[in-house]
Amino acid sequence: MADLSVDISWLKNEAINFKAASGSGHEVMMDSDQVLGSKPMELILMGLGGCASYDVVSILKKSRQAIKDVRCEVSAKRADAIPAVFTDIHLHFVVIGTDIKESQVARAIELSATKYCSASKMLADGGVNITHDYEIIESDNGKVK
Repeated sequence: MADLSVDISWLKNEAINFKAASGSGHEVMMDSDQVLGSKPMELILMGLGGCASYDVVSILKKSRQAIKDVRCEVSAKRADAIPAVFTDIHLHFVVIGTDIKESQVARAIELSATKYCSASKMLADGGVNITHDYEIIESDNGKVK
């Protein structure tokens, strides 16, 4: 089992801002007012989108799809009561490439959602309704048609 670690440090300023440092040496700023960084709950969505996108790109590359770009637009709804947990999250994938097979895109997203994406599995098991859809944009020599 892989161990991960992070260190969260309060910046001790007038606001309540934090610096998160990962065990791998990267830093992210967190700020509920979004002046110095993202809200912590936004970082959860970023992690989910990144995890799922990694899987989708990896699977599409292994299936020899000529992808030029993949984007994941993540939107979420939160409960009205405290704690304002996520109730619904939607991931919209935009796959750009040449002669991309729709069946391969659907398969990659399904495999990510049900088998590979740890963030998706963890959130879904916690009661979050996670949905996905996608669009494929045909490109010609790197230019979107």
